[in-house]
Amino acid sequence: MSEVQESHSGAVVPRAAERPGVPECELLRAMLRIRCVEETLADLYAEQEMRTPTHFSIGQEAVAVGVCAALRRADVIYSGHRCHAHYLAKGGSLLGMVGELYGREIGTARGRGGSVHLAQPEVGVIASSAILGQTLAVAVGSAWAFAMDHAPRIAVAFFGDGAVEEGIFHESLNFAALHRVPVLFVCENNLYSTHSGLAVRQPAGRSIYERVGAYGITTEHVDGNDVLAVRQAASRAADHCRSGKGPYFLECATYRWREHVGPLWDYDRGYRTKEEVEQWMARCPIKRLTEHCLARGLCTPADVEAWRQEFRREVDAAVATARRSPFPRPEAILEGTY
Repeated sequence: MSEVQESHSGAVVPRAAERPGVPECELLRAMLRIRCVEETLADLYAEQEMRTPTHFSIGQEAVAVGVCAALRRADVIYSGHRCHAHYLAKGGSLLGMVGELYGREIGTARGRGGSVHLAQPEVGVIASSAILGQTLAVAVGSAWAFAMDHAPRIAVAFFGDGAVEEGIFHESLNFAALHRVPVLFVCENNLYSTHSGLAVRQPAGRSIYERVGAYGITTEHVDGNDVLAVRQAASRAADHCRSGKGPYFLECATYRWREHVGPLWDYDRGYRTKEEVEQWMARCPIKRLTEHCLARGLCTPADVEAWRQEFRREVDAAVATARRSPFPRPEAILEGTY
């Protein structure tokens, strides 16, 4: 794990691994839970009972867990198509998510939204959307409302590097900077927009967070596979936003293991190699934090295995309940539309 993080100003700030807040073993448990849930669902996807297109976050868990560990319950988050980890890290109902993937009434959107439209407002998960960049503007709107109400709340927008090329990304940055709204932009840079790498999409020689700095927004680059570094950066960002200093931008370097959409491995598609995937898998955020916690006596290997078994039982129970639950009634198909 890196000992320092780089800010847009060029300053070097120490990584405070022992920052007060969520205990490190709880961060590990949160990432393990997300991994167990998604790996189980990926294995079950081949049965074709889940008919919604599904974008898995396997390999990227540290960003969601690290950021959400720095938030308060009253803070809100918005996400895009790869939203499972954000939803679970902020406290979304596992059964509500699994029910949604199975298209059942017990789902968080009553089986009508699928994998990419998870929401649970009571825990601060306001919306996710498959429209690239859409929720950026909505997050800025929520943050603007908090600012006008003088409420000590912040809004977080999670998105990938592909959304940086959308017009709404720049409109949202401009508005947030102009009105100094308490919004935290979190870019999960996993190097690819579907099958297109950064080199064919964005200008060479300038990183995303450096370009965002042109708006006068405080920015920072962080190792998105180091949950402790992400939590520390997100804590700084949340303090910045909550104190009236305006928006903050985090670029988190991470990597998705599975295909863009679906449960399979895609290193045979010609846009990336198996060697590249394996290099990133060696930097697994869960493996890194597990080694950190074991080395410091914060948990034992038996603890880690017990947690895995706990989460497997939990997701198995959610799947069983979802499968027993009814589908939406055909005559109710238009409920909630306007």
